[in-house]
This record gives sequence, structure tokens and C-alpha cells, in this order.
Amino acid sequence: MAGCTELLCRAKPYVAMISLQFGYAGMNIITKVSLTNGMSHYVLVVYRHAFATLSIAPFALILERKVRPAMTKWVFLQIFVLGLLGPVIDQNLYYLGLKLTSPTFSCAMSNILPAMTFVIALLCRMEKVNLKKVMYQAKVVGTLVTVAGAMVMTLYKGPILEMVWSQHGNSGASNSQPTAESSSKEWLLGSIFLILATLAWASLFVLQAVTLKQYSAQLSLTTWICFVGTLQAIAVTLVMEHEPSVWSIGFDMNLLAAAYAGIVTSSVAYYVQGLVIEKRGPVFASAFSPLMMIIVAILGSFILNEKIYLGGVVGGVLIVLGLYSVLWGKYKENKEKREMEAMSLPLALQESRGCQRANRDIETSTGV
Repeated sequence: MAGCTELLCRAKPYVAMISLQFGYAGMNIITKVSLTNGMSHYVLVVYRHAFATLSIAPFALILERKVRPAMTKWVFLQIFVLGLLGPVIDQNLYYLGLKLTSPTFSCAMSNILPAMTFVIALLCRMEKVNLKKVMYQAKVVGTLVTVAGAMVMTLYKGPILEMVWSQHGNSGASNSQPTAESSSKEWLLGSIFLILATLAWASLFVLQAVTLKQYSAQLSLTTWICFVGTLQAIAVTLVMEHEPSVWSIGFDMNLLAAAYAGIVTSSVAYYVQGLVIEKRGPVFASAFSPLMMIIVAILGSFILNEKIYLGGVVGGVLIVLGLYSVLWGKYKENKEKREMEAMSLPLALQESRGCQRANRDIETSTGV
């Protein structure tokens, strides 16, 4: 029974991050439909994080009222930057890239996230690389293979693969392939936006790990990020959008996109992501992002009638292999740390007992 409990505890971070990828995949599909129908991505970011703030704030106020650390100027400054990186820069640039390209392509470009996060964490000395050890080799090679898989899926198409669910689909359904949706100039611009968005996302992973060490209340931190991000997004929208009509929203796909993105992929995702980052680090959390591309490719084929090409399957296989390599390296690294901590504990106890015996000998010899 104890073994099962330990297994479940170890499996929680994996289950949490895999579940988040399904949430992100659904957001990509729904948001693409909303943006194609004309919704402003600036307004979508505002409503998304307003929903996120309202959905998670009550839990933060009730569950963390006794454990919430005091807010300091330095922590608030970090929250302000996190709001800029996530809700404002990352989301606006990602929605721009998604609007100019397609859901599958956007997910494929975002798979450079593990490589970016690894490099930034390495520069910040949050990760270390010793290429003499196999586990670090696995992390480096896995990151490169993951990026290579994403590039294969992006640059190489190959023949179309007929899927069982797409053979009987509606041939008139929307198809978000590059040649049908945007010019090559728009496609290139969208790619640049997606790369910059991923860079902001990777920076958020690293900074969030730092902030959690000083402000350990995850729910409260998530609420602050969403709230501050909402205010920042309102300011950006007022500058970029001058028509009051862009703020109007009804009981339609736009409302669904904002509510789904806010509740599922902002409030819940930020909170779960923060828990995983605190336990396993930013690189572990970002390593699961390639799964989102595979899920979106399947959902896009099923719902939006997107075509699946051989290049996408080959790239997906490479991504899974690279992901497994990174996770194996992280598993071995965490196992080594636990073993070193277990070995250092008896030594610390021996040193403590030795000091106590020495103090007793001194007291005896001096007659104290």
C-alpha cells in the first residue's frame, strides 16, 4: 500500500503536465475559430485573464489566508514582470501568430520552448550540464531531438495520411493550411511572433521558479499574476484598439474562447504549472509542451478537417523520443540528488553527535 502511495506521488507531476497539454490543445482550437471570426486578440487577452482572476481568487483568499507570505516590493516587481511576460507579451504575440498561421503550426513552433527554457535556466545557473555523465547528455540530446522533430513537422509535409475519422468528415469544413489562409509574408511574420512568444513563455517559467521561493503561496501568486496581467492587458488594448465596439461580447464562440482560456489555461494552468515547477523545476515542466502539438494535430484533423501529413507523424515520433530522453535525464538527476541527500543526512547526524561528545568531554575535563 505504501508502495502504491509513493508511486502515485511520483506520477502526479507527469499526470498534471499531460493534462495541461490537453487543456492547451483545446484552447488552440477554440481560439483559432474565435480569431478567424474577427475577435480582437488584445480584447481576448483581457477577458481571458479577467475570467482567470475571478475563478481562482476565491480559492486563494480562503485556502491560503493563514499561509500567505507578506507582499514585498521586490516580490511585487517580479509579479509585475511575470504579468508582462505571460498575459501581455506571450499571449498577444501567440494569438497574433496563431491568427496568421494555423493551430498545428503554432504548436509546432512553440516546441522550441524546452530548448529556450533549458538555455535560460542554464544561464541563470538553475540547471547544470556535465557532459561526462549520461543523464546530462540525455537532456541535451533530447532537447535537440525535440526541436528537430518540431522543425521536421514544420518544414516537411510528405504525402497525406488518410485518417479513419477524416475519411467521412465534411469536405467543406475549414482547413487551416498555409496556402489557404495567409500569404508567405504573413506566414513568416506569424512565425516570428510565435518565436518571440515562446521566448517570453520560457522566461516566465524561469522567473516563476525564482518567485515561488520567495512567495510560496501558489494560488495567491497565480491570482496576482492574472490580476496584474489583466490591468496591463487593458492598458495595451486601449492603446492598440480605438473602437469601443471591439469590447462587445455575447453568448457565442468569443465568450467560450475567453472563459475556457481564462479558467482552464490561465488560472488552473498557472497554478498547476507553479506546483510542478516548485517540485521538479522549469525544464521538467516545459518538456511536456511537444505533446500539445500532437494533440492539436489530431483534434485539428477531427474538428477542423486539417490534413495530417507524413512529415507530421515523423516529427511527432522524434518529439516523443526527445521528450522521453529529457525526462529520463531529469529522472536520473532527481534520483541522484535524493541519494546524495540520503547519504548526507547520516553524516550530519554523526557530526552533530561528535560535537555533543566533544562538548561533554570539555565540560568533564574543566569540571563544569
